[in-house]
Amino acid sequence: MHSLSILRFGTEVPSDDIVPLNAGTLTLLFEKSTGFLRNIRMGDHEIVRCIYAAVRDPEWKTVRPVLSGLQIEKHASGFRITFDAVCRRDSIDFRWTGVLTGTPEGTISFEFDGTAESDFRRNRIGICVLHPILECAGKPCSIEKPDGTLEPGVFPEAISPHQPFRQIRAISHEPIPGVRAGVRFEGDVFEMEDQRNWTDASFKTYSTPLEIPFPADVPKGTRIQQKATLSVPAPARKILSVNLGRGAQLSISTTPVLGKPRIGLCTAHHGNPLSQREIERLRTLNLSHLRIDTHFAAPDWIERFKLAARESTALGVPLHAALILGANPESELEEFIVLAKSLQATISLWLIFQESHPSAPESLIRLAKQKLAPLGPNILVAAGADRFFTELNRNRPDADSQALPCFPITPQAHAIDSMTMVENLAAQIHAVDTTQTFAPRATVISPITLRPRRTPGTSIEGNTRPGQLPDWVDPRQMSLFGASWTLGSIARMAPCAQIHSITYFETTGWTGIMEGENGCALPELFPSIPGSVFPVYHLLADLADCNRLYPTHSSHPLQLEAITLLDSKNRRRILVANLLGETQEIKIKTGTCQARVRYLDETTAMEAMQSPETFRSRQGDLLESAAGKLSLNLLPCALTRVDIL
Repeated sequence: MHSLSILRFGTEVPSDDIVPLNAGTLTLLFEKSTGFLRNIRMGDHEIVRCIYAAVRDPEWKTVRPVLSGLQIEKHASGFRITFDAVCRRDSIDFRWTGVLTGTPEGTISFEFDGTAESDFRRNRIGICVLHPILECAGKPCSIEKPDGTLEPGVFPEAISPHQPFRQIRAISHEPIPGVRAGVRFEGDVFEMEDQRNWTDASFKTYSTPLEIPFPADVPKGTRIQQKATLSVPAPARKILSVNLGRGAQLSISTTPVLGKPRIGLCTAHHGNPLSQREIERLRTLNLSHLRIDTHFAAPDWIERFKLAARESTALGVPLHAALILGANPESELEEFIVLAKSLQATISLWLIFQESHPSAPESLIRLAKQKLAPLGPNILVAAGADRFFTELNRNRPDADSQALPCFPITPQAHAIDSMTMVENLAAQIHAVDTTQTFAPRATVISPITLRPRRTPGTSIEGNTRPGQLPDWVDPRQMSLFGASWTLGSIARMAPCAQIHSITYFETTGWTGIMEGENGCALPELFPSIPGSVFPVYHLLADLADCNRLYPTHSSHPLQLEAITLLDSKNRRRILVANLLGETQEIKIKTGTCQARVRYLDETTAMEAMQSPETFRSRQGDLLESAAGKLSLNLLPCALTRVDIL
């Protein structure tokens, strides 16, 4: 029997990690496991999303700190926090002390004092400050340079491909009319990047400008000291919360009625064929497509494509064929065409990439379109990024490109905690909107993964250390949170008419929606059940019978997300996700009605995973609205289906 924490998050997590704090009129959260200051607000308005310190290795991977000696002093209008942190991995051994303070005057400071205990190389060390996109994108700001001069600026509305501001000593803006918030930096030169390039929902100000060569050597004994100070003087009028502190509520718009987006999966990277039971379970999902990555540098690409063609036929869905071409694209395409013809593979979309290129050049797209035409002249072609949106944004296609733009999404390009993953849901649609400004064609989102995806063509064991999960595997894949986060993603993206299709995860395995019949290689780190489905499977199954949707608004989008669906008989189905690791009481504005409510939570998850057919046969509890609203009590990370009768 899994623990509650494993059911919720796929792994054991501390239950008391978050400490609420005040600094004058500001409220904020302190995260004990990381040393982060988060969600600094005045009323409902987020001033700063996060202040934290990071050590980034030569591959841009964050070395997580291990905190000790934590001391927290807090009172009604201020706080002082001290701790020691160790960042150690491979050759890196860096130790630092954090001193975090908040005053009644609305000043918050983060002091960082660290020393290298070994010789190593790094890409970045120091303090980062995140500004939220909702309160900042498109809004004016003021930048103070190191020489003291002031320059006016504007936080970018569309995603800026490169750093919007450089050489920063301080930055200020008005998150609320009449309220000025300023952040001052000490200890290094800072600059800002638009983290929406990696589908993070923030603007990040960090130290060590990228124009300075990296990785850089850090000799043993090197000392690094930095400080960031946020100042938000109390306004003349008190800013009160309207939403925060109240229960979350969902509102459903009955216009416009939108089509449900095409949703598909990737084939499993492990290369094992689907069992008959897995095929039957996948067929019930009414998938739009199956993506197969054909990496011509991989020795087994022919066998993998043959397997994908067989699974495509068995599932009754076409392939999205991603072709990762190498140095000889013409001969590779010719060899592929012979194979595809012999298999009579059904293909509905080509995705064209080239190895060692951030985005396929237009000449390659034209060549591929010409060569692949005999397999179906009307098959659409997509091209763009295969790792992060930034590759497409910095290598924009020609205005007359014949390819649909495409890019993948991950919520963990920088931080890996669940709160950040939820916050980053907001950036997904920003990437689509920005793409429309330079490539106004239907956008292909492929694939969406919890962790940055495995480099195509690498072995199953690549990018990992013995006895550890690969970097591209996240235990939350098999958890209730993983399913609720996915609903949040679909809810954000589904109402967008500019999306051609969305591809999520894989069919089976530890980056899939079901565990393989034989289980996984590291059950102690990824405690899945052999032959089971993951909770996200039930989300996709609940979507399967519906073909249209209503836009659904959450009063608390960082806590609760939902989507309202319609089937062919205009019956409403509302799918609701609790994005928190705590219980929520919520309301849905439905009008007078009765409903059947089925909860996928920690009380039902084991049956849902081990006996999905039995679980899916349950209609749920009968519930009646009161005063035009349905009231639900959602356990942590619960995924709930509400069928209006």
